[in-house]
Amino acid sequence: MAGILMTREDYEKRKEHLQYLKSTRTLEIAEMLKIARGFGDLSENAEYDAAKDEQAKNEHDIAVLEEELRTAQIIEHSAQSGDKITIGSKVTVRNAALGSEMQLEIVGSMAADPALGKISNESPIGEALLGRQVGDTVPVVTPGGTIHLTVVTIH
Repeated sequence: MAGILMTREDYEKRKEHLQYLKSTRTLEIAEMLKIARGFGDLSENAEYDAAKDEQAKNEHDIAVLEEELRTAQIIEHSAQSGDKITIGSKVTVRNAALGSEMQLEIVGSMAADPALGKISNESPIGEALLGRQVGDTVPVVTPGGTIHLTVVTIH
């Protein structure tokens, strides 16, 4: 797996979640298994099967997070990159056709959350904005057609 681009903040959040899965969640599942074993015959024990499924999912999630963290490439957004949009940049863009502005943060693909304004550097908008400066107007091809975004600010 190639390195996953992420900000320091996203890296730290993943580390915290990994710690939660390895400690708290593992103990919760162990308790679920203990209780389910108390119900008797394991061959027809739906609670036991559900707990085993949770255990397998938790172990899978731990393995995935460990691999992501092991291969992570931390993108440090510095003040020097403030004149051009990079991963980690927070930008305001204007869509003249709609007469609206949006605040976006360009993040690695694993940290994307469009509902929170975090868009992937690999998304059509993220890719189009990378390397741009304040005042640039960028055509972006989206599934709904081409839109034109003007970079208002870069923070």
